[in-house]
Amino acid sequence: MTGLALYLVFRKIDTAQLLELSKAIHWLWLIPAALLFILSKVATAIRLNRYFENIGIQLSELQNWRLYLIGMFYNLFLPGGIGGDGYKVYLLNKAFKTPVKKLLQAALLDRLGGLVAIVFLLFGLFLFVDIRIDFLESSAWDGLMVAGLILTIPGFWMVQKVLFKDFVPSFWSGNAWSFTGQIAQLICAWFILKSLGISENILAYQLVFLLSSIVAVLPLTIGGVGARELVFVYAHTYSGIEETAAVAFSLIFFLISAIVSLAGVFVKADLTEKS
Repeated sequence: MTGLALYLVFRKIDTAQLLELSKAIHWLWLIPAALLFILSKVATAIRLNRYFENIGIQLSELQNWRLYLIGMFYNLFLPGGIGGDGYKVYLLNKAFKTPVKKLLQAALLDRLGGLVAIVFLLFGLFLFVDIRIDFLESSAWDGLMVAGLILTIPGFWMVQKVLFKDFVPSFWSGNAWSFTGQIAQLICAWFILKSLGISENILAYQLVFLLSSIVAVLPLTIGGVGARELVFVYAHTYSGIEETAAVAFSLIFFLISAIVSLAGVFVKADLTEKS
């Protein structure tokens, strides 16, 4: 699927224009972009550690960060990033003898918490971004978006109360770290856009970026490669973003993600050592 997705992307864009755009990148802007990406992952790693604490797993933040990096490394090579979650569950079960069911619940809730933050931010962005679809320009659509903003967090609390009872004590802290991580990624995206010389329709790019983040989680392509780019390619018609620049943005984001994730190959997960 990854190869097919990339094939469809490069069939639709002007590769010569993409090459020219890559030559004009302002590389210094990618330094703060990379730092913000790392910050976003630190935030989501802390969120996951709060969930681990709820089921009796005591890891220092450094131990947890090492484990998270290892998971990111494995996520590069399996569809939807599920490999890293599975490996973390294996290591924690081996080290702490925590039931696999509880570990899987923590991993699933971690994913769900990130998705909730993305959906909430999407509701907000849809109110400000002009999408060229008639229904999305109606007052009914705006009402749905406002309702989404109001109901997302209470709805997530109800889901957590019913399906993830062990993790309710971390509801507010988990959500706070979710939003911290996602907002850091939006700022990271802004720096990448700056590096490409893009100064218009910033919110539109960020909206499509959030949509692509949801698609990238689906087990369709390796590490989300191709899936993100396809979202940008097909969304440009309705959102006013520039097609080739959007693909360049997506590829740069993946490159930053891959470089940071590759650090996991050098990390050892000493889960039972005293912090």
